[in-house]
Amino acid sequence: MSKGSSTDANAKSDRLFWEELTSAKDVFQVTIKLPHQPYEIQIMVSTQEQVQDLRQSIMESPGTFQYSCFHLEHKGERINDYVELSEVKGFAAGSELKLVEDPYTEKEARMHLIRIRDIIGAAGNRVDTLHGISAGLSLHDTVSPWKDPAAPSAPADKPANAKPSGDAHALTDYSLDTPPSVRTIIPTDQEPPLKTIKSLGVSAWNPPPPFLRQQGHLLYLQLTTNEGEQYQITSHISGFFVNKSSNSKFDPFPRPPPKNAAAHSLFSLISILSPSFSKSFDTLLDANNKRDPLANFQLTNAIPSSPWLVTPTAISLSSHQPDLTRTQETFLLSGVENTETLRDWNEEIQSTRELPRETVQDRVFRERLISKIFAEFNEAAARGAMMVARGEVAPLNPTESKDAQIFVYNNVFYSFGADGVGTFTSEGGDEAARVAVGKDVGGVKAVNQLDIAGLATPGTIIVDYLGKRLVAQSIVPGIFKQREPEEHQVDYGGVEGRDVVAENEAFVPTFSQVSKSLKVKKHPVWDKEGKKHMLEGSVETKGLLGTDGRKYILDLYRLTPLDVTWLEEHCKDGKEPPTESQSRNYPHRMTTLRPELVEAYWRFRMGEYVQEQVKRRKVSSKADGPAAITNGTGESQVNNAEDVNDEYRAETDKSSEPKDKTAEQTPEEDRVDISAFSLTLNPDVFCGQVPQTDEEKEEWTNDEREVLAVCAHLHEKVIPELIQDLKEGEVGFPMDGQSLSRLMHRRGINLRYLGQLATLTENEDARLRALKALTIQEMVARAFKHVAHRYLKHLPMAFTTNCLCHLLNCLLGTGLNESPKAQIDEDLRDFYTDADYSFAKVTPHTLKGEIETQVQIRYQYVLDHAWTHDIRHLQLLRSIALKLGLQLTARDYVFTSETRMNTEQSKSEANGVAIGPVNHYGMNGHAQGNANGKKKKKNGGRTSPVTNGSDNPSQQSTFSPEDITNMVPIIKDACPKSVLAEEALEAGKISMMQNQKEIGQELLLESLTLHEQIYGILHPEVARVYHQLAMLYYQLDEKSAAIELAHKAVIISERTLGIDSNETILSYLNLALFEHGNRNTTVALACVRHALELWKIIYGSKHPDSITTLNNAAVMLQQLQFYPESRQWFEKSLAISEEVSGKQSVNTATLLFQLAQALVLDQDHKGAVHRMREAYSIFRSKLGPDDANTKESEKWLEQLTQNAVSMAKHAKDVQARRLRRVVFNPRVTTIGARPQPQVGQSNSDMASGRDTSSRSSNSFDSRSIDELVKIIEGGGDISKSSTGKKRTTRSNPKRRGGAGIIGAQA
Repeated sequence: MSKGSSTDANAKSDRLFWEELTSAKDVFQVTIKLPHQPYEIQIMVSTQEQVQDLRQSIMESPGTFQYSCFHLEHKGERINDYVELSEVKGFAAGSELKLVEDPYTEKEARMHLIRIRDIIGAAGNRVDTLHGISAGLSLHDTVSPWKDPAAPSAPADKPANAKPSGDAHALTDYSLDTPPSVRTIIPTDQEPPLKTIKSLGVSAWNPPPPFLRQQGHLLYLQLTTNEGEQYQITSHISGFFVNKSSNSKFDPFPRPPPKNAAAHSLFSLISILSPSFSKSFDTLLDANNKRDPLANFQLTNAIPSSPWLVTPTAISLSSHQPDLTRTQETFLLSGVENTETLRDWNEEIQSTRELPRETVQDRVFRERLISKIFAEFNEAAARGAMMVARGEVAPLNPTESKDAQIFVYNNVFYSFGADGVGTFTSEGGDEAARVAVGKDVGGVKAVNQLDIAGLATPGTIIVDYLGKRLVAQSIVPGIFKQREPEEHQVDYGGVEGRDVVAENEAFVPTFSQVSKSLKVKKHPVWDKEGKKHMLEGSVETKGLLGTDGRKYILDLYRLTPLDVTWLEEHCKDGKEPPTESQSRNYPHRMTTLRPELVEAYWRFRMGEYVQEQVKRRKVSSKADGPAAITNGTGESQVNNAEDVNDEYRAETDKSSEPKDKTAEQTPEEDRVDISAFSLTLNPDVFCGQVPQTDEEKEEWTNDEREVLAVCAHLHEKVIPELIQDLKEGEVGFPMDGQSLSRLMHRRGINLRYLGQLATLTENEDARLRALKALTIQEMVARAFKHVAHRYLKHLPMAFTTNCLCHLLNCLLGTGLNESPKAQIDEDLRDFYTDADYSFAKVTPHTLKGEIETQVQIRYQYVLDHAWTHDIRHLQLLRSIALKLGLQLTARDYVFTSETRMNTEQSKSEANGVAIGPVNHYGMNGHAQGNANGKKKKKNGGRTSPVTNGSDNPSQQSTFSPEDITNMVPIIKDACPKSVLAEEALEAGKISMMQNQKEIGQELLLESLTLHEQIYGILHPEVARVYHQLAMLYYQLDEKSAAIELAHKAVIISERTLGIDSNETILSYLNLALFEHGNRNTTVALACVRHALELWKIIYGSKHPDSITTLNNAAVMLQQLQFYPESRQWFEKSLAISEEVSGKQSVNTATLLFQLAQALVLDQDHKGAVHRMREAYSIFRSKLGPDDANTKESEKWLEQLTQNAVSMAKHAKDVQARRLRRVVFNPRVTTIGARPQPQVGQSNSDMASGRDTSSRSSNSFDSRSIDELVKIIEGGGDISKSSTGKKRTTRSNPKRRGGAGIIGAQA
């Protein structure tokens, strides 16, 4: 086929694909005929749904809760539950479906009982060791009484002068300088849900004897109603009926009239037996409906986030209620033989991946099942890993050392992430093995994302729990098979290290696809005999032909080359030192480069190649038209790298972008064919391979040179550019260790370079000082994690809280107790004679030394001797808790004696009243900065159940073992993202950028639907797409839709990522922006306050990007005409800008400009002149007299000066609030609310990709002083500036408006 025809075919294929994707869905209403009241309901359906989706909708509808065992009929014919509605003959709008009740099986009866118990609130609290306490918590509903997005408030609230002095708003008593309070992330005490019945469970007569099972008896149940009546119920194949049994007599047959009662559904039977049930159930529904549905839904395809602080009421004895059926749920879920939950995980995973993928419907169904099976495997594997870590599973090889033991539980294979058999002896032993399994999961995820047909990967996760790292994998058929002596254990790659290498041509085609996608070079390796073998991947990567006939790829921890520069500098001997204190060497040699770095380097080199080709063509001939990059087939490759995910694309090496753009946009160039460009890396260089011939040696030297070039690119370009971007505010500043780690990873920087980041940021720049403090905090937290793991590894579970409590006291509690002592139960200690109790010997001095050693060897950074005095206690405690999976009791921990004294003084001032938060509009927070200096508890506010660390006079340490309430596992999985949903999202963004709004919106909506269908609604990826689409809809002025999506983004982020994660904070800040734009400004201020309180907890005060938030708060207060308060918030923003950017920076000048406008509104004309003069002086010195900003500030300065003189001459007119009107209309910078920058997001990014469509040289507001005067007099509308376009872009080479004036977050 010719290139042209290939291009046409591809273009046609793409067009058909997107037409198929965006074709209007057949969504219509159908009627469901029911056997009981209300006898029929209407449901909206789509022909692309399956019948089982419709079944689920019926089961979740309020009027049809009771149905669970039924089938649907259409025109008298039964419909298969697993077909799409489009396949049902004659099914269309207005069709009627008949619901027909089915006979029960024992399994369906058990499932029905579990479901009814959940629905009517009889299930009580479940104890789930995997999910932790209060898992999936959301604070969204307690932040503010939300308004309907479709019903905005009045255009402006009452004028400020019409309000009583001191009228409250959400920020009335907020202070940036007060310490953070854990009350912010503690939910309000909720009333226990209304009981609809007293109890419902399995009867003591269960299970039915065989002769009664033959008659259709399935289960025997016992019900106690709120009236105190007890009923024995028989679950029969026909339904449920009250029998004649009692607690002492067995007679499971129906009662005679009039006491007989029977129904197909247990729900209906309870309604008959209990007169109060229906009313109490309706009350329960009303209570549940007051909360957002997303806050109540159970997570299915994601493990909920477990908060690191839990309320004392959640761990009180009274919170654990008696429920006999809770002990029977294993039987109800798994059956008598406990076999229903046993699954062949590997076969399910591989069969799902082999499903057809030809049509869009096929791909949706396949990716949906893939997401589901991976989520279920991850949860089952994590539960088993916890049991293995606790010693509750017997090993398959009990005679081996503990590190070498392997386990099988629930058809999942487990091993420890340690070098139990000496595989990694030369690489660093246990340290290398621990890192290798982590990189293996990343490699499996990368291969899963490629989705190569014919190549299988086992389900894989790693679990860190109780100081142990466990690897959980689905069992590959044939992996334990004993092969013949002449056969290798694997079929491709290194068999026993690098000594024996196997080759198999059957693996070459699939392995070559992996190598091509991951930029891996096909290269030779040599075995111990010196024989040459050509491999497609690293010699460590293995191929195994399973007994099921599938080709498996294993051991994917070396997909990229080693970081040779780091090894040569910091790991000279390559062997694990005898003791860590004797050597500064890095503890292992598993220092591979990140895939993101390889991708960024590839783009950088491709840009150089394009430039070189362009120069050659300019020399040879002159071009007629603009250049385009092609791949040799005629296809345009302008967006060649755009198929990576949007978040990563924003972070990849930006140096190649100008070159790419030059190649794309220079008008004199022809097309550039990049098919001849190739860049692949050999992952086995510097790994002990010995080339034999001169030709091989030369090729190997070239491969080594290429890898060294990548390392040099990292050191000379990537790391310095990241620091420069953060210094200049070109990207969003990280808030905590998690966001810093993600930012570094997206740039392709390994976390071992944290020390180098800290070293390179040692200067006077405030932003870099903040970055250095954050990197040091992250290094200390990670070092503490490694120290804690070492002490926990060989410690019984009963002593983990004692160990962690003592270590935390030695690190964070020395200000209260300089010599904390470990608490150990000596009676328990006698039971575990072989345990390692060395943690009890740790002192603050030795722990400090251990942390310094860990930081020195892992990050090659020497901590300052006084680093313990600079740590931020609460932020470091949070970071450690998240890394170790700790759940602590929520209270104000006392870290120093000064804190204790201040707390006691505050409590005495409060006259013994517990200090609770002031809750304005339901706002989370605590009372601060009142005019009279006293703490108050306002009506309508909530009192948090937070105890204070100083309540107990005898407590001499910051932490006690009881404070550590739980440990949850830290899980790293290999679940791939949905390619289809990402493609639709990317296509929608590109269409929006190309101004094709109609098709763009269709694609974006389709992407949203795909995300929800594939992942389920409660999933982190869905939260992120809600977040992006909310921003896009806000830009399109679809404010109601934007607010609705933003609310969903907040709730899902809270439940899946954490109530105080940095993404949750950004979601709250943008929700505030949208609510403000919809004129719900009081609600917006509540969001801002909550976000600022969270910000204090995870970072502290004065975050460099908080300038944007403070500006937005000032604008919102202006909207409410709280002019003095607005001025104060502008001044707070200016103070941080002066500290972060410097007093003579352009950012500070812009804020001075805005503050001058605010001073005009506050009638401080003299102050306004002073501030404007400062702004003009800075603009003139930094940007020159001809710059637009300089000229504009000069005009304003002249006018404000004249105005101030006039005001002085006409003091009486001023008192009468009448200003001399002047004909002058200079343009001023927008003081509108701006989007909060996402961590690591560059200025050129927007929610739809890159902000190329909305960038302009200036973005001004046209308010004149006359208009400001009108506002002061009460006749103007301030909403023009604050509710207009929300984006403020750069009008000069330097940004305007402080560090926060950056592009919208993605």
